[in-house]
Amino acid sequence: MAWLLLVCAALLEIVWAVALDRSEGFTRPGPAALGITAAVLSFVLLTFALRALPLGTAYAVWVGLGTLGVALVGILALGESASVPRLTCLTLILLGVAGLKLLES
Repeated sequence: MAWLLLVCAALLEIVWAVALDRSEGFTRPGPAALGITAAVLSFVLLTFALRALPLGTAYAVWVGLGTLGVALVGILALGESASVPRLTCLTLILLGVAGLKLLES
């Protein structure tokens, strides 16, 4: 259950990062409100996941999945670079997250 909460928290991290970008410096209330709400919910789910998962593992996975998700949104929806070096680095992040999950005792 803790891992599910952590993945949901990471998904919400993606939502809040993209929404805050779209808020254009908090000048657009809809995306700003969505971003703030998603951030709070993300922190709440992370906090619940920390009841059962080690801090270092949970935080690294939360940030790693959020980073991957935001980068993929940038590539797929916002026209950001999908260069080989960038995709290689994102793959390394994914491998690190998977390794933390597999090695978590």
